Amino acid sequence: MSKFLDDCLNFIAGQPFEITRLSCVQGDGEIETAECNPANYCQNVYSVAKTFTMTALGLLYDRGELRLDEKICDIFAGEIPEKTDPRWYKSTVETALKHSLGLPGGFLDIDVKKSSEFTNDFLEYMLTYPLEYEPGTQSKYSDGAFYLLARIGEKITGMSLDNFLWKEMLTELDFQEMAWSHCPRGHVIGATGLYLHSSDMVKLGMIYLNNGLYRGKRFLSEEWVKLAVENEYAWDWDSKHRIYYKGGMFGQKLIVVPEQNRVVAMQAADADSQVVAEWIRDYED
Repeated sequence: MSKFLDDCLNFIAGQPFEITRLSCVQGDGEIETAECNPANYCQNVYSVAKTFTMTALGLLYDRGELRLDEKICDIFAGEIPEKTDPRWYKSTVETALKHSLGLPGGFLDIDVKKSSEFTNDFLEYMLTYPLEYEPGTQSKYSDGAFYLLARIGEKITGMSLDNFLWKEMLTELDFQEMAWSHCPRGHVIGATGLYLHSSDMVKLGMIYLNNGLYRGKRFLSEEWVKLAVENEYAWDWDSKHRIYYKGGMFGQKLIVVPEQNRVVAMQAADADSQVVAEWIRDYED
C-alpha cells in the first residue's frame, strides 16, 4: 500500500463516518484500491454518472458529430410536443451541460422522487414542463439536463449511451461490471443510476488528468478536456481552484488533483466526501 493511500485511510478513520472503498492512482501507475467495508462490487455513484454522459458527448464532439451550439429542438425535430414552451427553441447542447435549460432545480431526480411523477415518457414530460427562466440566463442543477444529454447521445449514435461507451471506450479501459438505470422507455438516465467499482471510476479521471490520454492512448481531444474542465461540464472546482471533482449522493466522489498528478475515487454509504477531497488537495508527502 502506498504512503498516500495509508495516510488517507488513517485520516478517514478519524472522521465520524466510514467509506465503502477508495481507489487511487498517480500518473500512469498502478491503481490501488482499499476495500473498507463489505459491499457489492458495483455501487451506485449517483451524480458521478454525469461525467460519463458528458464524456460520451465529448467523443461525438471530437468527431464533428455534435456542436455545443446545436439547438435541442433541431436535434429532436419531429419529436417536439405541441405544448412545448417556445423558449425551448433557444436551448442548446451547452445550456444543458451548464444546467441552464430553464428547468427548476432538482428536476427529474429519480433518486428522490417516484418515477411515476414523470409519466411513462420522460422526454415529453421534460419538453412540456413550464420553464422557470429564459434558457442560458441562469443555472439550476438538475438531473433532467443530463437525461436530455444522454438522449442526444443516443439520437446521434443510434444506440444506448452505455452501449456506445462500451464500444468506444470502456472495453479498452478494461472496465469490469457496469450497469446504468434506464427510464420506462429504456433510455439511459444519464444523470445518475450508474453502478460500477471505484477502480473503474478512477480511470475516467485519469483521462482528464492526462489531457485525454489513458496510458498513452488518446480517447478525448485536449480541446474537449479543456472545455469540460474550464467550463465545468460535469466537473466542479474547489474553492482554491486546485482540484476538480464530481460528487454524488451519500459520499461518492471522483477527484482529480493536477498538482499531485493523482486521481482518487471514493464510494460510501453516507460520508462527507468534501472533507476527504480537501484533505487530499492539501496532502503533502
